[in-house]
Amino acid sequence: MRIDVVSIFPEYLAPLELSLIGKARQDGLLSLQVHDLREFTTDRHRTVDDTPYGGGAGMVMKPEPWALALESVTETSTTSDSAALPTLIVPSPAGEVFNQKLAYELAEEEHLVFACGRYEGIDERVLEWSEEHFRVRPVSLGDYVLNGGEVAVLAMVEAVGRLLPGVIGNPDSLVEESHSDGLLEYPVYTKPSSWRERDIPAVLLSGNHAKIARFRRDEQLRRTSERRPDLIDRLEIGALNKADLETLHSLGVDKDQ
Repeated sequence: MRIDVVSIFPEYLAPLELSLIGKARQDGLLSLQVHDLREFTTDRHRTVDDTPYGGGAGMVMKPEPWALALESVTETSTTSDSAALPTLIVPSPAGEVFNQKLAYELAEEEHLVFACGRYEGIDERVLEWSEEHFRVRPVSLGDYVLNGGEVAVLAMVEAVGRLLPGVIGNPDSLVEESHSDGLLEYPVYTKPSSWRERDIPAVLLSGNHAKIARFRRDEQLRRTSERRPDLIDRLEIGALNKADLETLHSLGVDKDQ
């Protein structure tokens, strides 16, 4: 996969050189380039913003530097399908909410481009123009506002990048994570089995894999019911077996039959 990030603070993306994402870059599993938007300005002050038409607080990012930066990225695009367009992700509180399902979807793409807005945002005409060159997707981390898109890009690149083949050492670990099946992950424990007068659940020492699997599933249902009841509401009845329904009933949750 190729990822390009455009930002006025390229140094903000330095953490992407660390940990598993950094190793994936070193191993050639992920090509990631960060571009300074100011390199595509034409005035001596390297200006990227101006006052908004119609008045109002704050500044708006100018369209021409963005067009030049994005054109530079598309000129070097190497998607195997010549008819395919790169996907342009624009972090925005007005976008669709990022989740694990979207992370898996984006992990299937060959080329992702992230446009990190600042101030009051990017001139809307840039997004309209970009529709001719990209598949444009405004995406939000959640219902809150950040100073810029860089924090969101760090989160999204890590969430997407770790799903690429070869990035995670044991791919089976991806299957049991929170949100992979619509539920939160079960609690995990390690040695010692007794720590500060707290023992791990005895079933985990039983060697009975069926009972351990049931315990973990019950814990997923319990934790999700307590912390994210909205996820329980979204579960389709077909995704639950009789034991799941019994567990939910004991938690005071009854799914419609």
